[in-house]
Parts: sequence; structure tokens; C-alpha cells
Amino acid sequence: MDTSRRSLWTKLGRKAAYAACTMLAATSLATAQDSPGTENGEWHFLGGDSNHTRYSALEQINADNFEDLEEAWVWDGASFNAASGRSTPSYIDGILYTVAGPRRHVVAIDPATGETIWSYREPNTARWEYSMRKDYGKGIAYGEVDGRGVIYIISPAFFLTALDAKTGRPLEGFGKKVPIDGFPDTGVVDLVADLGYEYDAYDGLPLEKGYITSSSPPIVVGDVVVIGNSAEQGYNQSRIENIPGDILGYDKKTGEFLWKFNVLPRPGEFGHDTWENDAWEWTGDISSWAPMSADQERGIVYIPTNGATQDFYGGFRPGDNLFSTSLIALDVKTGKRLWHFQMVHHDIWNFDTPTAPVLLDVEMNGETVPIVVQVTKQSFAYTFNRVTGEPIWPIEERPVPVSPVPGEKLAKTQPFPSKPLPYDNQGLSVDDLIDFTPELRQRMIDILDEYEYGPLFNPPLHQKNALGKKAGLLCPGDIGGVNIDGPAAADPTTGILYVTSRKNCSYRILAPGELRDKLLEAPTGTTVSNYVVIPGYGQVQGPDGLNMFKPPYSRITAIDMNTGEHLWWIPVGETPDRVLNHPDLQGMDIPNTGYGVPVAPMTVTGTLLIYAAQGSDGTPYLYAADKATGKQLGRIEVPAKSRYGMMTYSHEGKQYIMLLTGSRLTAMALYEE
Repeated sequence: MDTSRRSLWTKLGRKAAYAACTMLAATSLATAQDSPGTENGEWHFLGGDSNHTRYSALEQINADNFEDLEEAWVWDGASFNAASGRSTPSYIDGILYTVAGPRRHVVAIDPATGETIWSYREPNTARWEYSMRKDYGKGIAYGEVDGRGVIYIISPAFFLTALDAKTGRPLEGFGKKVPIDGFPDTGVVDLVADLGYEYDAYDGLPLEKGYITSSSPPIVVGDVVVIGNSAEQGYNQSRIENIPGDILGYDKKTGEFLWKFNVLPRPGEFGHDTWENDAWEWTGDISSWAPMSADQERGIVYIPTNGATQDFYGGFRPGDNLFSTSLIALDVKTGKRLWHFQMVHHDIWNFDTPTAPVLLDVEMNGETVPIVVQVTKQSFAYTFNRVTGEPIWPIEERPVPVSPVPGEKLAKTQPFPSKPLPYDNQGLSVDDLIDFTPELRQRMIDILDEYEYGPLFNPPLHQKNALGKKAGLLCPGDIGGVNIDGPAAADPTTGILYVTSRKNCSYRILAPGELRDKLLEAPTGTTVSNYVVIPGYGQVQGPDGLNMFKPPYSRITAIDMNTGEHLWWIPVGETPDRVLNHPDLQGMDIPNTGYGVPVAPMTVTGTLLIYAAQGSDGTPYLYAADKATGKQLGRIEVPAKSRYGMMTYSHEGKQYIMLLTGSRLTAMALYEE
């Protein structure tokens, strides 16, 4: 069996795998108390708890008083040059913590007033100056050392910093002195140093070798700080060289380097045979740019990865390319792989895994089963026993289209879960298109005539292709299915998963580029191609500014993970005015289409599903829905559109809902006379 198509449970057997992980649980129980998650109104992790459920049992805000919510305070990060609004604050021991701006300042905030308590900024380096996605920091990590709280962050320059949670001072005895002027004498680890490449402390890696940064916080699991990363990304990619985004583990007290997991297997390692053409020697990426989750009790950390270099062409890296676009379970003490599942073989669709996996305990046939579910751009919710890696419901390898691009060799099959069913569009057919009137549908069919479209895993096309088409449509596309701004949420008391998604198709056009030295050195008989430049990018537009799809354009789907069945779905937001006021649609009974953009930031409480969306005229609202039925229970206007996460906390007996609104944090609470 090809190693790219198996995981630990298939290799060792279910009983052996379960026994191995049970021993892990026994060794890590002593450290589980480090991570209370959202108990007692706290919010310790990016996703609330290390299971990444975005759930809190708080019930002060409920269906009866939801519409009494008002703005309590606003913290404005404009002075930190903040813009993206993607950092979910953590509430720990009476203080809110976040990161802000391209410098990724660490900021402690008074949770009752929004007043800044302290902030920390990393000194400048050349490797910070050329880093990408500087303002994409999603939050902080938290742990306890000798009874005191510690805040951990990864910077765009790829340093790990540990700060005293109360004072903001670098942690004494953590890490080593960084040989750069302005850095503190303690509290910092140079993460690039442990990747195994020659580099300069100030300048970083040679750019011809590769590039690494971070867009998500680390995660503290027991006594270990686990480090993910992000790599060079862009939509005009021409380089095939990069370093792999290997996962790193450090002692939370001392910063001592503990282990490294090679996401691109070296010779002799499991999965190395999935890299043909010796591409493992000079290409990489496969980063975990999305956040990670962890089973604290069992000492297992779950790593979602993206594709290998490049996003849309892999002719120079034939094979399935482990561990790209995969979910990997690691023993946090050793960094050893316990199991894995590759969700896309030889990914050339940019189906990078965009959100943290969600951990739940569900009831099946009278037994409690520990699961992990990974939602994806493909609109699949891949579900596994989180201890053994065994799929909860069968996952079938099905044939998929071949690529017409010279030199590209795609996998013959891809994995399709039998349950849960897809929660949004997959591929594209005429039945998916706008259907308000036959005339509008025909116009959409005519628009699509210059594109090649079809099922899920339809491949990109190159310029001057034999089909005579402008491009091949990727459906879902770059912003389809689940994406960065729409992490799933879940209710651990019921086992219900809430997924926000959007219909989308996009395209990339491959064009000839210069043959690279590495390709010229390929072994005799190896088929390679010089289609390495991607100059064409776009989204398909519908007729007269309308959406190309029939509604809903975006949705929230509730899935019972005890059974794998969909319970209900609701549109995200309300039918936009451009639809309601369209001259061709006057007098028609238009259903709620959803606003279409964006997907919904969400959090789940003891009684409500709370999410942010837009009304028909674009006005931003906060909605409350019944968790069991999806019925709308309340709606209030809020000051600005929300992005990415949403969280809730209780401070001095008062519950707050925190919205991420551009450069600002907007705290909502119940009106008090």
C-alpha cells in the first residue's frame, strides 16, 4: 500500500494504536490542568479551549435580553497600524490579551474599560521587513510556569517570545540571548535556528533558499509549546524552491528545543517515497499556517497543513507529496507521528487546510467516542477517531480528472467522505447556477462557455490549451467552502458542529516560465514542465452584478457529529439590495439568499449560536439563533463588520461578546440603567 494512503491505525491496527495513545494519556494527565479553556468565563485559547470549539457555557446573555446588547467599549489599534482584524483576544485571570498590527504588538487590555495595560514590541530586523502577512496574527498562547501566567507569541520574523502575563516583561530564564541590538537578554527563542539551515540572525534565511513566517499563535500542550508557521505565498508564483514548514516543540519554562517533525519526509522516513524526482531536496512549504488544536489529556497535538510549493502547479514534484494538505496527530512529548490523513493528494488546487480542527466527544451506539473533525475549502468535514486516526465514517478514494497541463501528473483518486455530506458547493454544474429566471440562467451559461468546469478537483489550465478555454474553474475556489475568516464552532454538550461556508469558483492560468536549474538536473526519463508561472487569476462574475450561483450564497450548517447528519442550515445575513432591487427580479418572491460576503464569525454559548453578518443594505448586525433549530432569536446593529473570530467572556459578573472590527476590538454587553 502506498504510504500516502494509510495512517497509524491501518499500519499497526486499531487496538495497538489505541493502547499506545492510552499510555500517552496516563503520562499527560498531570499537566492537563494547565488548560481550563472556557471554564468560569475564561477564554484561554484562540478557539476558547484547546479543542477549538469556540464554546462558552455562559448564559447571562440569552434570547430574552439579546437585543438589549450595546457597545460597552472599543479598543482601537490604529496606533499600532492594525488593519486586518483577525486576532481573537484571550481572557485569562482578569485580563484580555491580543496582538495588533504588522509589528504584532502584544497588548494587555482591561476587560471592563478597554484601557491598555501594557504592550510589547519586538525590535526590528530585516527578516521582519520582508515577511508576509505581518498583520495576520490571530492571537496569543498561554501557559503557566511556576504558578505564574506566561503569554507566548510567534512574530512575523519567526521568533518565539515568552512574556510575564501580568507585567509584559520577557520571561527570565527562557531562551537564549539573540545577537541583535535591541532584543532583551531573556525571553526569546530564534526559531529559524532550529530548522537546520544556514541563516543570518538579522537577515534570516537566504531568500533564494526559502522563507518562513507565522500567521497563527503557538499552542501550549502540557509542558510543551508547539510552533506552526507560514510560508511564502502569492498569486504570481514562479519559484519552486522553498524550505519545508517543519513543526517545532519547545519547553514552556526554559525555551529548550525539544523536537522537530519533518512535514516533508527525509530519506528513510515514513512518506519519503511519495516525493518523486528528488523534489524533497529543494522544495517545501507544507506549513501549518492555520491554528492547531490539542487533546490535553492524551498529550496529542493536531496539525493541519497546506499544500507544497507551488499552490497550482506540481509537475516538478510528482507523487502524493506527504504531508501536504493533511491532518497530522503528533505525540507532544516526542514530536513523533501517531497517525495522519492526507485530504488532498498532490494538491494543485490551493486547498490548504484553513482552520483549526475541532475536537469533540460524541455518543455512538451507546459509547463515548473521541473525535476530531477538520472542515475544509472542499466543503468536506473529514472526521476521525482522534486517538487512533480511524475514519468515523468510510472515506472512499474516487477517480478524479487528469490534468492537460504538460508535465503535470495528478493523483488518480482523491478521498471522499461518506459522512457528513458536503455542506456547500463542490464542482460546478448547470444545476448550481442562478435560477431566478430562465433568461438569467442562460446568460450565466453563456458566460461560462469560455471556461472548462465540472466536478470537484477540476484542474487548472495553461495558456493556449487544446480545449481553447480561457481557464479551468476551481470550485470551490480560493474563498469557497470554509476559509480563514470562517472557523467552525461546536457545542461539546450536544456534539453539534456549526460550519459557515460560501459558494465560490475561481481560476488560475498557468503560463510558460523559464526552466529552472533543478528541473534540468532531473533524472533521465523524468517528465518535467516549465509551466511554473501563474499570471492569471480571477473570480467569475454573474450577469448584471448578480451572483453566479442560485442561493444561498453563504450559509451556516449545523451537523450532528453523533450521527453525521445535517440538522439544519440558514443563510448568512440577508438578501442584498442588488438582488432585491434588480429590474429583472421585480415582483418576484425572492427567498433569503444570504448576503454572500463574508462568511460568519461565530461563537456558541450555553443557550445561543451568536454570529455576525450583514443586512440587505450592508449594515453590520449581530444575530442570535436557536442552537437546535437555527431559528433567529434576535438581531442588533453593531458599529462595524466583523472578521475571523468572535469570543465571549465574563468579568466581574458581566458577560461580554467581543467583535473583531478592522483595527478595533468592540465589546458588547447588556445595557445597564
